[in-house]
Amino acid sequence: MAREENALTPTDAEGRRGGHGVRAYRGRRKQTLVMALAGVLVFSMTAASCGGKTSSVSMGQVGRGTVDEVVEAPGSVTARAAATVSAPSSGTLEELRVEAGQRVGKGQVLAVIDAPELEQRRDDAERALQQAGSTGVPAGGTSGFTTVRKRTDKQAEKAFADARAAAAKITDPNVKAALVKQVDAAQQQYEAASGAAAAAVRSVQRGVASLGAAVSSLSKAQELQARQAFELADAAVDALTLKAPVAGTVQLGGPGPASGSGSSLSDLLNAAGGATGGTGADPAGGTTSTGSAGVDSAVPQGAFVAAGTPIATVVDVSTLGLTAAVDETDVLLVKTGAAATVELDAAEGATYRAKVKAIDMLPTNSARGGVSYQVRLDLSAGKNADGTTAPTPRPGMSAVIHLQVRQATDAVTVPASAIVNTDGQNAVWAVRNGRYERVPVTLGVQGEDVVQVTDGVQPGQSIAVSGTDQITAGDKP
Repeated sequence: MAREENALTPTDAEGRRGGHGVRAYRGRRKQTLVMALAGVLVFSMTAASCGGKTSSVSMGQVGRGTVDEVVEAPGSVTARAAATVSAPSSGTLEELRVEAGQRVGKGQVLAVIDAPELEQRRDDAERALQQAGSTGVPAGGTSGFTTVRKRTDKQAEKAFADARAAAAKITDPNVKAALVKQVDAAQQQYEAASGAAAAAVRSVQRGVASLGAAVSSLSKAQELQARQAFELADAAVDALTLKAPVAGTVQLGGPGPASGSGSSLSDLLNAAGGATGGTGADPAGGTTSTGSAGVDSAVPQGAFVAAGTPIATVVDVSTLGLTAAVDETDVLLVKTGAAATVELDAAEGATYRAKVKAIDMLPTNSARGGVSYQVRLDLSAGKNADGTTAPTPRPGMSAVIHLQVRQATDAVTVPASAIVNTDGQNAVWAVRNGRYERVPVTLGVQGEDVVQVTDGVQPGQSIAVSGTDQITAGDKP
């Protein structure tokens, strides 16, 4: 008996469609079947004689049912939001007003940093504000005006530079953006006032304005510079009171490094000089040791902190999501709104439901080679195998996501093992007039165990469902 070289088995049926089904999660597709109606009935396991050889060929019938085509992708659980608040300046953790695991609301005070440097700058700016505008008429005529204006410009420039440096150390994006915006607005206001003072001096030099006008203009510029310096210094001190950017659950310190990852957020913070691990020198004469074995890595109250040291992370788990890395060979099949089932490594036997929310337009290079796209899903509650409610996942947990990409209902179906392929042509071995005949078929939705046939056979027709590599056209069943 001749052997069918390209006959498909249930194991390699995943590779039927143009290279899909590569293992190791790169485009791995796991097609599962949900039979809504009676499907294919395997009715015999017979010993057939083919050209003097004895073989086992399983027979069945073409059926009708529902076929789901599913793309399988690795992924992880995601929180709705997470935000880490860090020390905006070097100082001491004066107050820690929350505990690990505590629920907090947005805007709630988490901690207060004592930064003498920033507070001293605010006090100096406040004294300068009180003295502003009392300079009177500068000595030396118009050249004296120019000297005072240039000195005022330098003071303003330093105040703006200090404020921008303080803003750069703030990790809360909203607080940082607000302070930077305040600095930009103040600088524009001062440049306008300084320009007006310079114009007034030039008018006096040309004899078209009185000295009083120049004095008034210069006084306004000095007062504006002093007030802005105080307001910016005061805003930097206000930023030392760390507030929750989002509502959620408190985790002291920064987010922990991912297993096997060399570029976690904590690593980035450490590289910026805000390490929470190791031992750091305290300018007051002591040391702060965190991250050692047997020691809580959270910064204790009263400890010295460097600028950028993460104090607390607030995680919003009011809703959970998923990200799935779908291979480029499968992503075009995934549609927004598609249903999915989810399995977690941490919850063996439990199954969760999910729905596709969005598909990223730009790709991500896979560590295993190739290109994948991030598919984002909303995660719903799950059930254990016994029907009880599954445990609530935690952000970062590993998941296997089964995305339903196509479905055929009331479809003509055959087992995937019945499909043979020669030179790119799919076919089944059907029994006609008491002998095997190779019948070409057109496939539709393809499940792992059962596939849809859109043309070639009809329900109830007898076909070979295994042992097809031992059949030759004209053999008797």
